[in-house]
Amino acid sequence: MKAYERFLKYVSVWTTSDEASETVPSADRERVLAKMLAEEMKEMGIEDARADEKGYVYGSIPATPGCENAPALGLIAHMDTSPDAPGENVRPQIIEDYDGKDIVLGTSGRTIKVEEFPHLPELKGKTLITTDGTTLLGADDKAGLAEVMTVAEQILEEKLPHGKICIGFTPDEEIARGARHFDVEGFGADYGYTLDGNEEGQIQFENFNASTAFITIHGKSVHPGEAKNVMINALTIGTEFHQMLPVSERPETTEKCEGFYHLIGFNGNITEAKLKYFIRDFDTDNFNARAQKMQEIADVMNERYGEGTVEVKIVESYYNMRKMIEPCMQLVDCATKAAENAGIAPKIEPVRGGTDGARLSFKGLPCPNLGTGGYAFHGVYEHITVEGMDKVVEMTKDIVGMFSKL
Repeated sequence: MKAYERFLKYVSVWTTSDEASETVPSADRERVLAKMLAEEMKEMGIEDARADEKGYVYGSIPATPGCENAPALGLIAHMDTSPDAPGENVRPQIIEDYDGKDIVLGTSGRTIKVEEFPHLPELKGKTLITTDGTTLLGADDKAGLAEVMTVAEQILEEKLPHGKICIGFTPDEEIARGARHFDVEGFGADYGYTLDGNEEGQIQFENFNASTAFITIHGKSVHPGEAKNVMINALTIGTEFHQMLPVSERPETTEKCEGFYHLIGFNGNITEAKLKYFIRDFDTDNFNARAQKMQEIADVMNERYGEGTVEVKIVESYYNMRKMIEPCMQLVDCATKAAENAGIAPKIEPVRGGTDGARLSFKGLPCPNLGTGGYAFHGVYEHITVEGMDKVVEMTKDIVGMFSKL
């Protein structure tokens, strides 16, 4: 089965993770795909394939004779899709021999425009898979799932030499919980790759340091006709707090290795308001300084409006995996060579976000990230090419072959 055929099957399963839930996985619907994947692996002949009680899927392919001493290699992807856009009732469009021009998304009234996505002309002549404009597509990361499964199937069918291959699929990556309950010791890999990036040939071993800031503002409500010098409007203070952060340090004004403050939630009333921010930075010192900046703003506002008016709570999420990958740069070297062998220009660049690989690297499984052939994740303009997915399969098989000789 081709990777894109698997992909089309997987996107039909609703797996949006639920940040408001405290269960593991965060949504029972994720278990449906977990069970499907485990059963599919067993049908391939992966005898130990299983979905555990937390919704994680594991399986392994023993080393072929003569490769028993090769490093065990993990291939990892995540099953959930982003809560940022609807993920139920996905209806893909398949566009053969794409003309490189604007793409109308069904009858939704939305269009993927070349002026907004300037890479589109480079995809001319390829087979494109898009949404119908009402949901996300799910290439993040069901493309990764499909590619890992296709690699496993082809290795078994073609009887290619390989060391032990460990396969792992996680729930809840999109809400930063994917690696939380991952059984690294039981997984049994010495090294790994997550297949969770964008276009084919992308190789990432550096990601943001990440934390979440929770700002609580306590106001004082009185009748507006008698409010002078008495009312403290928590909503007004919230907007003031936000404007005290640098405008030039927001996601929409930054790129490459520039960090940011990202306001993702603001709600409340006069009496109490809550703001939620993502804090991101590649540099550890700058990352820590961002948290300190928020506290300094709170201190200024508490001096202005009264002690205890503004409270700041910072919860750290994950860290830059670069320092964990640098001692084993053969992972990056193998991926680079595999991309070149597949006729792809390697694109070594940082992740302006996070992956399961970041946390797994800090848990003892060095794990850079590979692109899956997709674009514009987390929204209705998401798209991927069939050819890109095939190239990722080819590239990943080549990496497996390289590791069999280490």
